[in-house]
Amino acid sequence: MDTLPLVRCVGVTAPQPSLQDNTADLDRLRAALVHSLDQGLATRPLAIPFAAMGPVAARFREAGFSGLAVLNVLPDRLELADFLAAPPPLLPAMALDLGTTHLEATLLDLQTGSTLARAHTPNRQIEYGADILTRIHFAATGGKGEAGGLARLQQAVVESINSLAGDLARHADITPQAIRAVSVSGNTTMVHLLLGLDPYHICREPYIPLVNAPDPLAAADIGLAIHPRAPVWVLPSTGSYFGGDLISGILASGLDRMEETCMLIDVGTNAEVVLGNRDWLIACAGAAGPALEGGVARMGMRAGPGAIEHVRLDRQQWRLEYATIDDTPPAGICGSGLIDLVAELYLARIVDLRGKLQADADQGPAARREFIRARLREVDGEPAFIVAPAAETAHGRPVVLSQVDLDAMMRSKAAMYAILTTLTGQVGVAFSDLAAIFVAGAFGRHIDPRQAIVLGMLPDLPLSTYRPLGNSSLKGAELILLDEEARRRSGEIGRRITYIELNVNQEFMIRFSGSRFIPHTDPALFPSVPVFGNGRRAGKA
Repeated sequence: MDTLPLVRCVGVTAPQPSLQDNTADLDRLRAALVHSLDQGLATRPLAIPFAAMGPVAARFREAGFSGLAVLNVLPDRLELADFLAAPPPLLPAMALDLGTTHLEATLLDLQTGSTLARAHTPNRQIEYGADILTRIHFAATGGKGEAGGLARLQQAVVESINSLAGDLARHADITPQAIRAVSVSGNTTMVHLLLGLDPYHICREPYIPLVNAPDPLAAADIGLAIHPRAPVWVLPSTGSYFGGDLISGILASGLDRMEETCMLIDVGTNAEVVLGNRDWLIACAGAAGPALEGGVARMGMRAGPGAIEHVRLDRQQWRLEYATIDDTPPAGICGSGLIDLVAELYLARIVDLRGKLQADADQGPAARREFIRARLREVDGEPAFIVAPAAETAHGRPVVLSQVDLDAMMRSKAAMYAILTTLTGQVGVAFSDLAAIFVAGAFGRHIDPRQAIVLGMLPDLPLSTYRPLGNSSLKGAELILLDEEARRRSGEIGRRITYIELNVNQEFMIRFSGSRFIPHTDPALFPSVPVFGNGRRAGKA
């Protein structure tokens, strides 16, 4: 590897002590190590943490004053974390996507850059609240002292990470204590809770976190059950609502290095969007995510096994087909499946341009009429569409799309398009000017951009414009472990971004209102999408 990983081994051979040379062991090691460093590292101060002094000195002497120094490569210094008698077969490090509901991680070998293992686990903080705001409240009200709400939340997420580290270690046939570094990519609140920092002011005007760019810390400082002196590198945030997970996405996409203007979209609890190139970056976030990731729809779920991820309606035979993740019986429907479903129902004229289910079972061919009679029902006193009958599901209950779910979906799709148009409008960029739109996360991995265009959620552009990134938060964390240039860029990106606050943006509210129709109140914005009925029309919003 020609990059500089967060931890590296450097060969050291020091002269044996004697009556003529009574240099102390650690001083001897320091002098020999500085002499062995290449020119790029030799200028950095070398520190030996207090906790490392005894173990490192003992291992240096046991190895006969010759072996490998294990160095943590930090921005302002090198830390001598350990000493090994022989080259290690692996130098494992953990990249972590610190999600609100789930954690996902990879184990990398810092010597080769290869992936040793992958794993994921639920975030145990869910016990104290399913969303960020509930957890912030619990941190303030969940008890005082050592067993207070903040301490419980920190303990829960640390236990989740330790469980994940154990899984990764088993897959790689190592011990968790062999893991030499961790990089953490997460939103601002999740980082505060991991570090045991009070998030109280994050959700209160003027929305100021305690820290945006924490300095690297040792794993033992927060109770991680890996090598105690492993550095924990936390990606910086740029404020309360733009966290390190978005910085990771910019790193993974290379947006900050692009000559042409591009866009990054990451949909989770919020929809977070970045626009720009190597010369400028502008960003915003808005609540377009919950209905898409399973937070609103009654049968909604995350993109996991059993989630309906794709839906197609054969309008010749009037037969509905769906695909689930891992090909298991359906248990619910995730964001991509919901987008597919509503787009297909719109094209079949079962959902109108207002997003309302239409029970016109007396129109069209016989096969259509029969399909509507079989699928459109009243559930709990409201219209609903049966996506998967009870006999086909994993839990013996039908997977349905209710009108309430559909209304939530319409709000989410309107918010998404309004976010995109507001951001581009801030800098006078047209959608047609964009060289690429990177779509991150499970949303980007599973979504069919064509169906999102039909709904008016994404702009009507050639499909080649849309490029899925997968878990860009995790990919950015991996770059942090492997490449010092990525670590430097992460700090620069945070300082370069201009953030737009949508909560007080009147233009966003106007655009949101104009987007609450399929595909839009102004169909000219979506020339490839058919428009049915005599719905209202408006100018560009």
